[in-house]
Amino acid sequence: MPEFSPGLEGVVAAETAVSEVDGANGRLIYRGGYLIEDLAPIATFEESAYLLWNGRLPEAADLDALCRQMAAARGLKDAGRGSLVALDPATDAMDTLRTVVSAQGAAKTLTQPTLDEAIALTAVLPTIVAAAYRRSKGNDPIEPRDDLRHAANLLWMMEGKEASPDRVHWLDTYLVLLADHGLNASTFTARVIASTGSDLTSCIVGAIGALKGPAHGGATFAARTMLDKIGSVENVEPWMEKAHEEHRRFAGFGHRVYRTYDPRAKILRELAKTAAPDLHRLAARAEEVALKILHEAHPERPNATNVDFWASVVLTGVGIPKELFTCVFASSRVAGWTAHVLESLADLRIIRPASIWKGPQPGSKPLPIAQR
Repeated sequence: MPEFSPGLEGVVAAETAVSEVDGANGRLIYRGGYLIEDLAPIATFEESAYLLWNGRLPEAADLDALCRQMAAARGLKDAGRGSLVALDPATDAMDTLRTVVSAQGAAKTLTQPTLDEAIALTAVLPTIVAAAYRRSKGNDPIEPRDDLRHAANLLWMMEGKEASPDRVHWLDTYLVLLADHGLNASTFTARVIASTGSDLTSCIVGAIGALKGPAHGGATFAARTMLDKIGSVENVEPWMEKAHEEHRRFAGFGHRVYRTYDPRAKILRELAKTAAPDLHRLAARAEEVALKILHEAHPERPNATNVDFWASVVLTGVGIPKELFTCVFASSRVAGWTAHVLESLADLRIIRPASIWKGPQPGSKPLPIAQR
């Protein structure tokens, strides 16, 4: 009888060189052996995506070629544009993203995932996110620009004006940090779909559906909402003590894998000092109180701060409304999703875990069929 592991915790389901989450030591390692704290301060999102796809950092010519290819793939196809227009502007942004990505990738025949498709999907996600946001505000979408990079282009399409270099840097850093993170729920979903021999768009649509959940990509929204409810530095302690007494979770604390402070959160915490100084002061006090309460209640549990807590502060400083947090997350993680799918093609075996039957044995009771 196989052993049951709820949530597949501790079950090894893949071999990968895309990224490694070293939970015991609080390290995130990107492809090629790069620690995230070394990569994030100097690499752009495009360079990080290239690394995840190709296993090495790009030379200048490689990066230029990638940026030109992404710029050429940012526009919506007729099917994608039609699906966007057909949706109610009030539709949830993640639902819009999922639907338009599906339409964008619709094809007459099943095709095997390719790197060109991965680049095109990564390039077009910010276009969809920005268009969904503008339509929700009653505004027309803004076409992407060829001369702007991934982060700057997203802000341009949302606002119709070029963002400051600082805002672009803050967003770019966030995108680098979130581009991949081991075999998380959405990445696993993408690999499960890929294992059936399906197309790349189907893999990414499935991953978007998994990311939408509040326990995964929606956690950053929850962290920002918690800070909104707290409201002020003076209210932190009474609010969090009351929340703890009522057995409400503190959003942005604890992690399934990390047993120490999330290394991505450390970087974002420092970035938040300049990205959102006032909110940083509130968040820093909330973090201090939350960690104290959690440690006193459960000293045996590792309940350190995770990336969602400080990401919510930095994204606020960038000017991203919290309703778009998960969509912007997807605009980063799509690089990792596609890298994992492409990697899995080398040893394609359908993912089919076992289950333990807990129903009655056959013949234990008569069939409930009425007498005729």
